[in-house]
Amino acid sequence: MDAIIILQAGVATGTVLLFATIGEIFAERSGVMNLGVEGMMLLGAMTAFSTTIATSNPWVGVLMAMFVAGLISQVHAFITITLQADQVVSGLALTFLGTGISLVLGEGLSKAGTVSLLPNFSIPLLSQIPFLGPILFTRQSVLVYIGYLFTPLAWYYINHTRPGLNLRSVGEYPSAADSLGISVFGLRYFYVFVGGMLAGLAGATISLAVSPGWFSELTTAGQGWIAVGLVIFAQWDPVRAMFGSYAFGALRRLILDIQGPTILFGFNNPFYYNPYWGFFLQMLPYAFTVIVLVIGSREAMRKRLGAPAALGNPYIRGERGK
Repeated sequence: MDAIIILQAGVATGTVLLFATIGEIFAERSGVMNLGVEGMMLLGAMTAFSTTIATSNPWVGVLMAMFVAGLISQVHAFITITLQADQVVSGLALTFLGTGISLVLGEGLSKAGTVSLLPNFSIPLLSQIPFLGPILFTRQSVLVYIGYLFTPLAWYYINHTRPGLNLRSVGEYPSAADSLGISVFGLRYFYVFVGGMLAGLAGATISLAVSPGWFSELTTAGQGWIAVGLVIFAQWDPVRAMFGSYAFGALRRLILDIQGPTILFGFNNPFYYNPYWGFFLQMLPYAFTVIVLVIGSREAMRKRLGAPAALGNPYIRGERGK
């Protein structure tokens, strides 16, 4: 089994998780938990695929996917920020809404034919670096390279800019931010929209770059839930999210490879002949996500991990301690 091939594919598939995870980090840093990532991703994948079929331009498909997913995220924003409803319930409802819309409007897309795809290319000189070059810079999608640049920019924005300081203040001490003239409601709406756009970009990455030419209800395959778990795993940090996303991407590719009729590490593959092993292996990433979410749900553990203090709490102007 070629480790370079697995890691190269892991970076490609991990880019999907990367965009979705960083989008959720922005939303949660503002104090709003959005569990609708899966639905927004599926809607983004459908929109990107259908728009590309109609226009023959994958970049238009990407932009439309981001806009539509960002637009539907405002449903969650209105319910949780303005109406101050429970964020968990609203997020789950958003997943059902996004999934339902994408399946109804995307019916028959899997038989719609081929589409124009986002380009893959190698970067000269960097692709010649031993070991890392073939993994990171050889025949990767343009969205993978965008992910390389976007992650440090997101980290710098959150930690070293005035808008990033405002974002963190709204998620940590919204009453103090409000007293300084920072629009708590406005920023929360905005960053939920940003999170939705990035979830849509993640969906577009699946349908136009990672698994091109295909759309169905299995397109996202639960990756939105993994992204939610990765936010906690990464401790709300974009750089840690990058490493976690690529690790999960490589793990998902490894699980697919070891279920095939191949030689595994010099031995006959024992997993190929036992279907129960396949189900068990496919379960592992999601089991890890559930464990992370359970751990992160404990208030003491959330504080230790560095969760925003106001995460999940609606802001009521004039209420002390909020």
